[in-house]
This record gives sequence, structure tokens and C-alpha cells, in this order.
Amino acid sequence: MNFSALYFRKPMVVLALLGFSSGLPLALSGATLQAWLTVEGLDLKTIGFFALVGLPYTFKFAWAPLLDRFDLPGLPRRKGWMLLCPALIGLLCLAISGLEPAKDLYLLGALAVCLAFVSASNDVVFDAYRNELLAAEERGAGAAVSVFAYRVAMLVSGGLALMLADLWFGWQGLFRALAMVFGLIAVAVFWVPAVESSPAKTSAWVEWRGFVAMLGSGLLVYFIGSQFAPQAIDEWSARANQFVKLGFESLLMLAAFSAALWAARQVRFPSLMAPWDAFFSQKQAIALLGLVVFYKLGDAFAGALSTAFLLRGLGFSAAEVGAVNKALGLAATIVGALLGGWYLARRPLAQSLWPALWWFGIAQALSNLGYWMLSVQEKSFVWMASAITIENLCGGMGTAAFVALLMTLTDRRFTAAQFALLSALAAVGRVYVGPSAGVLAEQFGWPTFFALTLVAALPGLGLLLHLRERIETLAASAACHNQRRAEDAV
Repeated sequence: MNFSALYFRKPMVVLALLGFSSGLPLALSGATLQAWLTVEGLDLKTIGFFALVGLPYTFKFAWAPLLDRFDLPGLPRRKGWMLLCPALIGLLCLAISGLEPAKDLYLLGALAVCLAFVSASNDVVFDAYRNELLAAEERGAGAAVSVFAYRVAMLVSGGLALMLADLWFGWQGLFRALAMVFGLIAVAVFWVPAVESSPAKTSAWVEWRGFVAMLGSGLLVYFIGSQFAPQAIDEWSARANQFVKLGFESLLMLAAFSAALWAARQVRFPSLMAPWDAFFSQKQAIALLGLVVFYKLGDAFAGALSTAFLLRGLGFSAAEVGAVNKALGLAATIVGALLGGWYLARRPLAQSLWPALWWFGIAQALSNLGYWMLSVQEKSFVWMASAITIENLCGGMGTAAFVALLMTLTDRRFTAAQFALLSALAAVGRVYVGPSAGVLAEQFGWPTFFALTLVAALPGLGLLLHLRERIETLAASAACHNQRRAEDAV
């Protein structure tokens, strides 16, 4: 299938619309909101506190099972939530547009958290819908279109939104305009095709009881642990460094997660435990989870401090770095994702998925050497643009293959719950490399740090080599399922 025939088809147009809807709210509750608070003159401590608004994106796997279990009455599977989420986001934007940060700070914070919660839920439903809509051979292209639409939406609600607020609309006017955009998206969802899947038939009371018990247990353990962790760190080491603090925080999160899972199993939370048990009942499940966590770890390490390196390490101006990162970097990521999707669609998934993961994984690891080259030679704008372009191009190809892998690992009976859990695990590396990266760069210098990012990519590649046969089997199984579905439709 040629490039244009692959991407200019109805399923891809639908995914572009829904991917845009999914990516648009992310910056609104993050960078755009922080820019508004900054312009309004709020102090840095308050602005920094608003970074916690994004927590629902990290924990969306907790309520994803409920989105698998329940559908809105009167609408086809998934479409109810896909319609309701942008409609609610539009209403929240409209409510935010009537506030003044200096006077309504707490209400603004509460609405921003609600916005992030609904947006994260929209992500869950979109990921599940995409997995159910696409045939196996379309997954790479579908992942590429999703990345493309999501990144464009982030650019619109990030950089473009700041320009519109500053030059034309003002901040309140910007949120009113975006409310209209989300209203139009909600209307457009009426025309997206329905998918074939059905929720599990379990008691609603049992589901909600299990969800509350799981959430309460996890929060209780985390709260209790957080009260003792700082004292324990001080007693253990008077010179506790960032690695020690990160270790305590990781253990605390693990304890809270374990308590939540224990409570969910004790009181029965079927929509969580059924997909969990289904995943771990398959062969090499632990190794597959390790691959999900480690595949893009080297890429995440380099990206964690790339901006700080270009600004502080090499002395480029913020305008130079911003222009190259936002424009050239975004374009390279989109091109890489589209090329990766096209490569995956050229052959059956069983033949293309593992080679794509392997070669794109090697490419995204080696692309970090561009930053290493920058760190050992004199400042050069051409080298900077080249390094950013190559790194984003390879990262985009790797992302297309990686999302196709996540879709392949997901059981179609539990698409929302399993994909949300796998994507949350994939984000673990991005969350935790920040503190570690900062310590490594500070202690060993930039050249050694970027050389270590190449080393950080090796565990993922090693697991990928070990799991080759398993990944090819899963991809072939997905293709067989799609063939049976097509035969049933005929």
C-alpha cells in the first residue's frame, strides 16, 4: 500500500479527529494555564503547585476499568464517552473563562483538575476505540496518525494559544473560543463509526465497591508513608541525595500500588482484576512488562535534559532553542511517526512489528549520539538543528512501532483497562529519569551523561531480542483475529 492510500482513508481521518480531541486539553491544564498565572503576576511557588494538576494523567489506569465496564445508555460502544468527554471539557473551559486567577485561585485549581481528569478519561476511551477500530495491519499507521494529531493539538493549545491570548482574544476569550472548538468536536463524534465489542456483564455495585476500596487503600498507604518518609530519610542519611529520595518515593508508590491491588482482589473489583489476570496468564508476561518500561528509556533520558543542555551547557538563546525544538523537532517527530506507520503497513504485522521495533529502537538509541557530538565540540547552530532533527525523527519512528506493540499486547476484551495500564507503565521511565538524569549530568558532565543514555537503551533492546518469538506470535494472533472478524462480517 502506498503512502497516500494508507493515510487518506476514513479510519485514519477519524483517528486524526479523535487524536486532536485527545491532545488538545493537555497543554490547557499545563503550560498554557501556567502562562496565564505568570502573566497575572502569581508567585512561582503557586505556579509550581499547579503542576500537580496533571496527576490524573498518571493515574488514569485506576478508573479505566470502569470505562470498559460501563457505556452511556442509548449510544454505541465507546461513542457515548467520546461524545461526553469533549462536551464536558468545553463546559469546563467556559467556566474557567469567567474566572480571574488572583481572585478565584482555588476554584481555578479545582476546575483545572477536573479538566485534566476528563481529558485523561478521553485519552483512555480514544486508545481503546483505536485498538478496536483498526485491523492488525493498520495499527502502525493508526499509531502514526494518533501521534501526528496529538502533537498538532498540543501545539495549538500550547504555542498558538499563547499567541492568540496575547494578540487577540485575551485569556478569558481564549478559553471561550476553545469551549466552542470542543463543542464542535463533540458534535462531530456522532458521525464516527461504531466498533464491535461488548462490556463484561458484572454487577454495578460490585464494580463501584471494588473501585472505592482500591482507591481508598492506595491513598491511605501513600498518605501514611509520606508522613514518615522524610524523617526516615534524615535518620538514614544526613546527606540524603536525590537517588535516596527517589528510592523512598518509588518504594512508597510501590507500597501504595500493592495495597490498592490487594484491596481490589479482596473485595472483588472484576473490571480491574480480570484484565490484570488475563495479561499475567500469558507467557513471558513479566518480560513483556519490562519491555514496555525500558524500550524508550534511553530516549527519555536524553530528552529529560536536552533543553537545559542546549541553554546552559552550550549557551544557545531561548528563542533559538524554542524555534528549533517547537518547529523543526515537531515536524521531524511527525515525519518519523508517519514513516514508521508506513513501514509497518507494508507487510503483515507478524512480519513487520518486531523488525520495526528492533531497527527503530537501535536508531533512537544511536540518535542520542548527536547530543554527545554537540557536547564535545564548539557551539554550532547547524549541529544543534541536526541533532534535534535526527533525534526526533528516530523517536517518532520508535513511537509508532511502540504504540503498535501496546495495541498488540492489549486483549480486545479489556482494551481500555489494559492499554491504560500499559501506557502508564511506559510513562514510568519518563517520570523517574528526570531526577536521575540531573544527578548524573551534574556529577559526570554532559559528554558522559549522553554516552550513558546509549547504555540506558540496552536493556530494552536486550529484552526485545529475547522476546522476538513471543512478539511475532502475538502479532500473528492479532492478524488471525482480524481475519476471523472480517469473515464473520461477510
